[in-house]
Amino acid sequence: MSDTPIDMNRLPRHIAIIMDGNGRWAREHGVSRAAGHEQGARSARAAIEACREIGGIEALTLYAFSTENWRRSDFEVNTLFRLLSKYIGIELQSVHEAGIRIRAMGRLDSLPKQAREDMRKAMELTAGNTEMTVNIALNYGSRTEIVDAARALAQDVRDGRLDPEAIDEAVFASRLYTADLPDPDLLIRTSGEMRLSNFMLWQLSYAELVVVPTYWPDFDKERLLAAIAEYQMRDRRFGGRSRSAT
Repeated sequence: MSDTPIDMNRLPRHIAIIMDGNGRWAREHGVSRAAGHEQGARSARAAIEACREIGGIEALTLYAFSTENWRRSDFEVNTLFRLLSKYIGIELQSVHEAGIRIRAMGRLDSLPKQAREDMRKAMELTAGNTEMTVNIALNYGSRTEIVDAARALAQDVRDGRLDPEAIDEAVFASRLYTADLPDPDLLIRTSGEMRLSNFMLWQLSYAELVVVPTYWPDFDKERLLAAIAEYQMRDRRFGGRSRSAT
């Protein structure tokens, strides 16, 4: 299959992906959910590599584990975090050599100890890299993020470091987990589900949404390029009128 043509001058700066469908992929292929997550981890690696190859994409955010995912079985949760540690161990050096910065957002202190330590190691090693940022959402929920931002602002006001009248959208955004990243231009959700699932509700205000029917384990570079091509066909108005409107 040939690569979908895209306009290199109109790339999204930041792509966010809700990686959905590992369990359904596993069921349809007659394998365990753990095998589905393993294949999903390979797709995550492929998405990172594809974005790096395309060039010009500043950030890729992957929704890996939500605050609601703790409701899954202990076995499945442990499998997910073992996979995280496994792939950090396998890929970290090559990711670092490619100039990719790894960061994470969410309440990381609540992660299992090994996963927490492995993520911090990855972030510390790659902190100075500038080619691209891979932002992994772990124990993440957007409502929790907004609450944490509001608490930080309230603390600053209480301590006299911030005038309440100075709080505007930019000040609020500076307290979010993604304060050092541009807002996503493109959100991709796999598996065909039509919902945001408590993901980056503030940051996605003006993102273009592309929902694909493909389960995440089958998502590949060609499908990523197709999503970017669809994004490039959109007329982004940011609440204003279309440039083509008369």
